Amino acid sequence: MPRYPASLRLLFFYCTIRPDIKGTTIRKDSSPMSSFYFIGIGGTAMASVAIALSHAGHTVTGSDVQLYPPMSTSLEEHSISYFNGFSEKNLHDRAHDVIVVGNAISRGNPELEYALDNQLELLSMPELVRHHLIARNTSLVVAGTHGKTTTTSLLAWLLEHGGLQPGFLVGGIPENFSVGCRPSGRGNHGFFVSEGDEYDTAFFDKRSKFLLYRPDIAIINNIEFDHADIFDSLEDIKRSFRLFVNLIPRNGLLIVNGDDPVAMEIASRAFCKVERFGLASEAEWSATNIRADSAASTFDLLRHGTTIGTLSVPLFGSYNIMNTLAAVAAATRSGLSFEAVKHAIPLFQRPKRRMEIIGTYARNITLVEDFAHHPTAIRVTLEALADLYAGRRIIACFEPRSNTTTRKIFQQELSQCFGVASIIVMGKVHRPDRYAPDKSLNTLQLKDELETQDKTLFLAGMSERNYPDDIVEFLQLQLKEGDVVALLSNGSFSGLKNLLIENFEKNF
Repeated sequence: MPRYPASLRLLFFYCTIRPDIKGTTIRKDSSPMSSFYFIGIGGTAMASVAIALSHAGHTVTGSDVQLYPPMSTSLEEHSISYFNGFSEKNLHDRAHDVIVVGNAISRGNPELEYALDNQLELLSMPELVRHHLIARNTSLVVAGTHGKTTTTSLLAWLLEHGGLQPGFLVGGIPENFSVGCRPSGRGNHGFFVSEGDEYDTAFFDKRSKFLLYRPDIAIINNIEFDHADIFDSLEDIKRSFRLFVNLIPRNGLLIVNGDDPVAMEIASRAFCKVERFGLASEAEWSATNIRADSAASTFDLLRHGTTIGTLSVPLFGSYNIMNTLAAVAAATRSGLSFEAVKHAIPLFQRPKRRMEIIGTYARNITLVEDFAHHPTAIRVTLEALADLYAGRRIIACFEPRSNTTTRKIFQQELSQCFGVASIIVMGKVHRPDRYAPDKSLNTLQLKDELETQDKTLFLAGMSERNYPDDIVEFLQLQLKEGDVVALLSNGSFSGLKNLLIENFEKNF
């Protein structure tokens, strides 16, 4: 392919990234295509954006290490080849127009070093999204410590069902769509919904990702301390959210959790209109008469304190009622009527790994998987499961894997977030060598604290037996009829899910 100037390549890109009428298969026209190489293609957002570009007709490949489902299988299903492992040889065979650098990639990576040595064009994933996907569309950005993926998925589905053909970027695989990212179906005159992560952008750009997404309509679900590897304190995180709010234009809208004091503090500095959502009736968007059965949560929707109708959403827990309120508020601002929202919501399907029911096996043992990796997320997820499966034992299997939960920062909070669980399995601390012993999560101390609450806690990986097979063996002895086993991790948990499925199908 000839090497066109960057300005022409950008123009070609805009001309070719148009979806067809179905919004999932992308038309290809005769303009020259670009070649993209993703360093760190296995990241949730990176893989989703790579798939969107591939569907647009561009050449896409990349590399990563330790890829696992659902992103590895999603790449394969969309015929995107990738290298297992990083090597500068991966970049030798063909010229790529753009090297997309994931935020997990740092100096010393052989492919990054090769790209720098050879003056290859580098772009961060958020920059790619801003310029090539959001572009001139109305940008809806969902931010906050918890609930981003579910809220983004629900909002994208509401707009889709309402006929608005939104583009979107979701930090997962939304079940209502076959992909986690796609362009707007209306070119540059439609809507684009982004999951606005506060994590940093790239090794060369330490801004939070959501600062590149140019919000017109923004949601802030909640704000807590997280990501201890890049933020020093809650105040440090608040600084990023203040910058985010400051990007919303005067004619835009900020939809904020009115029950979260920190989020409300940040919203107080907005130059745009602010609407609150919450379970308190004084919020502009609120819910009352909340009830649930095995299929859905149902509630009466109030706007400015007046009931406008009843909604039934296939989600559980008060936090998911909050997520729903935020998505409904944003969808309404985008032009949808209450009736359109009411008909769309029951058809929503949860994203993968968000209270995803993997299966129910003999003796009515149910296996559930969730991405929860923060004490608050663990608590509300387990409470929602306890409500959904009333009267059944909850067994929580948690893997301390994030940069925050592997440290001592949440030592006390982790001892208090498993309240409804009868049995807790604590997986191995991920990469414990990163921190000094006095800075790392102390799982032995955590065990003592939980046992004083009459909890049974099993510390996995403490013996010579293979990990995580020791978890399977432990559960084999502990499980009783009707138990609900919840896997809580933002990683693969060393393949525990597949091991448990195999064991349950064989022995239960």
